[in-house]
Amino acid sequence: MKSTEFTSAAAAGVETGKQRVTGSNLAEVIGELVAANRILFRQGVVDAYGHVSTRHPQMPHAFLIASGTAPALVSADHIVELDLDGHEIGGTPQSLYLERFIHAEIYRARPDVGAVVHSHSPSVLPFSVVPTAQLRPLCHMSGFLCSGVPVFEIREAAGDGTDLLISTPQLGRALAATLGPRSVVLMRGHGSTVVGSNLREAVFQAVYTEINARLQREALALGTPVFLTAEESEACVATVSASIDRAWNLWSDQI
Repeated sequence: MKSTEFTSAAAAGVETGKQRVTGSNLAEVIGELVAANRILFRQGVVDAYGHVSTRHPQMPHAFLIASGTAPALVSADHIVELDLDGHEIGGTPQSLYLERFIHAEIYRARPDVGAVVHSHSPSVLPFSVVPTAQLRPLCHMSGFLCSGVPVFEIREAAGDGTDLLISTPQLGRALAATLGPRSVVLMRGHGSTVVGSNLREAVFQAVYTEINARLQREALALGTPVFLTAEESEACVATVSASIDRAWNLWSDQI
């Protein structure tokens, strides 16, 4: 997808229950969110399931996310505005993702977060179920993992009879608490959630969380990996963060 087509409604403005949001900035954000969904599919992070959101550019206590649609099929028509209770703001009621509370409660707990990616990426998931296999940075592109990657155990929040989904605000708050100030949280037997200060950073970190997990698994098969130190991780993040647009532009050109 070389360019993104916007609906006339998105370009002209969206009527909400609180205010009318207008202008090209909203259309541009919607376009990037559509691209993010397709990039994540193309990069093997999401499949028919998983979702990505971005904080609303004009209403900080709201966010934009697709309705319940497979990421590769998302278009501007699917994007809805939700408040931090997970309710749609105005518009026609849509079929919403059950796990929208992942996004809502992280945005509520973390004012610094501008975008959230939730996925079941296949290389990451095994690290959520083997307590002795902690996901750690071993590639210079994944220094953001240096702050540690906790594992959310849903049994501690809701007992041992759940479907592992974060389908209530209470579970969303518990997940956000486990994430804390970090960039990534694993979810036992479920997947992971990755956050970023903006949409491009969140997508980049979701992709390289998957890549690092794959590399770590391959390295473990050979022997004992040498992981990045905290100092190396910090230096790598400083360097790599300046070139995230390069990755985004490449990935966007491929969808």
